[in-house]
Order: sequence, then structure tokens, then C-alpha cells
Amino acid sequence: MSDAYSARFPPGFLWGVSSASYQLEGAVAEDGRGESIWDRFCATPGKVRNGESGAVACDFYHRYGEDIELMKDLGVDAFRFSISWPRVLPAGRGRLNPRGFDFYDRLVDGLLDAGIEPFAVLYHWDLPQALEDEGGWPERATVEAFAEYTKVVAEHLGDRVSHWITHIEPWVVSWLGYGWGEHAPGRCSEVDALAAAHHVLLSHGRAVEVLRQVVPKAQVGITLNLDHLWPASDTDADRSAAHWLDGHHNRWFLGPLFHGAYPQDMVDQWHKIMPPVQDGDMESIAVPIDFLGVNYYTSSLVAAGLDGEGARQVPQAGTARTDMDWEIRPDGLREVLVRVARDYAPRTIYITENGAAFPDVVDHNGRVLDVERRDFLAAHVAAAAQAVEAKVPLRGYLVWALLDNFEWSWGYWRRFGIVHIDYPTQKRTPKASFYWYRDLIAAEHNGGPKSRL
Repeated sequence: MSDAYSARFPPGFLWGVSSASYQLEGAVAEDGRGESIWDRFCATPGKVRNGESGAVACDFYHRYGEDIELMKDLGVDAFRFSISWPRVLPAGRGRLNPRGFDFYDRLVDGLLDAGIEPFAVLYHWDLPQALEDEGGWPERATVEAFAEYTKVVAEHLGDRVSHWITHIEPWVVSWLGYGWGEHAPGRCSEVDALAAAHHVLLSHGRAVEVLRQVVPKAQVGITLNLDHLWPASDTDADRSAAHWLDGHHNRWFLGPLFHGAYPQDMVDQWHKIMPPVQDGDMESIAVPIDFLGVNYYTSSLVAAGLDGEGARQVPQAGTARTDMDWEIRPDGLREVLVRVARDYAPRTIYITENGAAFPDVVDHNGRVLDVERRDFLAAHVAAAAQAVEAKVPLRGYLVWALLDNFEWSWGYWRRFGIVHIDYPTQKRTPKASFYWYRDLIAAEHNGGPKSRL
């Protein structure tokens, strides 16, 4: 580790890794699992690079025991995984699939036996295709289906799982999935995107209520992907553009969750395509939660459009980028955490994803020397420590991701893992970043000045 930064995090601070069912599990046609929107999307020509899919992914469904051993070696406190909705309710509602629940039973029991806290996510983008065929997230009926799904999962796992996340990144679900067609189900409609966003948020509120009833002592939250948007200049036009993009990316979701209202400036712009908001919707969305999950990858400068209208993200000269072409901005993480704590006052914050894609290779000695990822993580952990010093109620940090995996429409081309996967053989090779993170966690667990980043 470098001697450039020394930090201590609060007692009980959780160190972990994150995953998602469709990106990791594979076994899409085994043991009664139903079709998801990602199965259908991947089977549609031209949607995913090289026609790849999550059909096998990391074969976690069969190899989870091996991966729990990796987590034990890493020394993590927590593992964030998602439940595959079509694996436990193949049609989205109604008939349960016991074999699907059996898998999550084994996974949760294995984690607990290893001393690892399960963070269970109810929805990480793999909507049952049967529900999409009925209209998907733009339809209010999907909210009720999600509440039913939440109830059966909570009844099954609530005796062992105490940390629950309702949704991961509603912005991605709504805009990439329904607005711009880049993710499943591949629709291109702003009307559908705003309706999906409202119903995802409403289903979050309903799920919190269900979890409170079924698992009264549970810690419940939601995860948003947030970024910090600096005006590219001090001009009114650039400031206005940055404020608008912040409304699109951040305030549209933070406002309802913590203030019980959509931001008025965005409502004024989108009023012609807003979905119906019924009495009680906003109160349900704003139901108190125990924590906010923050997924953070990048931040950017924003300028007014070239014609003076709209907003555009502009590159900052001299800023390094990841393999996703995202700028590396750890200062943005600090700004996001401080801003959220100041303006929205969540009780607790967890960084539920932070990581970077780089073109990793196994060298002739069988090693993966991913120095860029190690440095990326070190800089972002340092930024998190600065937020803690600024009195942000940050209580955990989870790396994305434990394993290289299926990266949505990018297929297997982008690698985020701290463990390398050779996909033809499924061989796991811990990278240099894995050992760096293991040493950091050990130092933090042992206390004292050893935890230098």
C-alpha cells in the first residue's frame, strides 16, 4: 500500500463486494427459472455485443461455494447479491418455484456460515418477461406484482437476511431500459421512461412497507447511481445546464424519496409527459428508510448545448478514463456523499458499488497486475474517508465487483472484477486489486495506523 493517505473508518464499518443475479448466476434455463427481459433482449440480434448473454455468466449458480471461499480469503464483512425474480416466481406472480428458493437458501446459509452479512437486493433489472409482456414497469400493475414478490421473498429469507435493498439504480431501469433502448427491454420512449421511474419508486415504497411487516427488525434501503455535475464555466448557461442534468440524474429520484416530491423545475419541463400521480403515491415513495445505497463511478463537467439549449457533458483535460471511457473523478464521490448528507439527510449511507473496468490480462506467471484498478479503488476509498471526516454517516463500502461478469449490452468485453474469470474454463484468478483490498480490510479490522491507502 502507498503511504499517501492514512484513514480510520467508524467502528463497525462494513467492507464488502457486490454482484447482480443476471450478470453472475448463469443457469438461466435450469430448475424452473422463468424467462427475464434480459434473456429476451440478449436473444434479439444487435442488442448485445457479439450476441452474448448471461446464460452461463460466472456460473455462480453452481460455483457459489468456491466464490464464498474467495470472499472469506478477501476478508469481507458483506456480500450484496440480488434475487432473480424469474427464478423464484417464473411468471412474475402466482406460482412459486421451490428450487429457486433452494438456491438462495444455500447461498444465504453459506454466507452466514462464513461470517459474511448478506445484503439482499430485490430488483437488479431482470424483470420476468411475462410481466413485460403485460406492459412492464410503465404499468401500475407491476407495482402490485413487485409487492407480492417482495412478500414471498421476505417470508422465505427474512429469518436470516437483515439488510434489504429494494432497487438498484432506478435511473438505469427507466432511462436506459425504457427511454433510450440501451438496456432491456429496449424501449425508446420518454413517456415510458418517466412512467417506469414513478412505478419503480412507488414499488420501492410498497416493498418497504411489506418488509417492515414481515421482517420488523430489517434494515431497508434503496440504491441510486449518483454523480456530481460541475458547471464547465461560471456562465449562467452552463450553471443552468448542470442544474438540469443534476435534476435528470439525481434530484428526480432523491427528491421523492426524501422530500416527498419531484423537483418542480423538472416537473415544469416534463409536465406534458408525466405519468399520473395518484393520491398517496408520494407519501408511499417517501416512507422512511434505514439507509441509502450510493453507486458511484464517475462525475463530469457540464456545459450548455452548442445551440445554447439543453446540456452536454464535456471532457476535463488531463483526466484519466476507465475502459468504459468514464472519467476517473474520486473528488466527485466526496462531493456526492457530502451533498446527499447535507441536502437529504439519510440516516445511513453505504457505498454499494464503486469500481472500474480495465483491459486486464493474465501474464505468463499467472498473475493479473491491475495497477490501474488498485489505484482507482485507493483514491475512492480515500475520498470516502474524507466524507467520513466531514461527518457524512457513511457506514460501508462495497466494491463492484467480486468477479468479472456479464456487463449488460457490452457482453463480456468489459471487466470490472477484482477476480479475473477465464470464461471458457471458469477459472478464477484473484487480481492485484484483490490482494490490495484484502490488506486494506485486514488493516481496518485490526485498527490502528496500518490502514494507509
